[in-house]
Amino acid sequence: MKKIGLTIGKFAPFHNGHEYLIKTALKYVDELYIFMYETDVIDIQLSKRMEWVKKIFNNSNIKVVGAYKPPKKYGMDNESIQLQINYILSLLHKIGSPLITHFFSSEEYGKYVANALNAENIIVDKKRINIPINATNIRKDLEKYKKYLNEIVYNDLKNEKFEK
Repeated sequence: MKKIGLTIGKFAPFHNGHEYLIKTALKYVDELYIFMYETDVIDIQLSKRMEWVKKIFNNSNIKVVGAYKPPKKYGMDNESIQLQINYILSLLHKIGSPLITHFFSSEEYGKYVANALNAENIIVDKKRINIPINATNIRKDLEKYKKYLNEIVYNDLKNEKFEK
């Protein structure tokens, strides 16, 4: 049986922790879908963020899907979780409903999404031990955290005003 993975996120900006998550996922699955969410936390267009992943990985086993107009409500409450799961299910339907066997994240919500997909939940570096960074810190101080960015991403960001 073909193993198909899924991960989701804003990737705003795409950093080494995201890269680590994707590399880990590719060790488990034959094909990986990445649902990249549209967001207003960064002034970099979704198409540019999707391009970063495609350039960095240049891998036909990765399918980057733009997740336009996602729910604005996030959180670990039941309503937020159900809104997000319904959105993910609608995206899967739009792309032909591949059977997701593994869901990858570094967050607590992963177990809920995996359960809804009847997929194995794989948590990757939840405590940020292997790659101690998050996108919020990078948005606050690009130069301080540039060592956590691929050169492609850093070059696109260094002349941009990207924090909102």
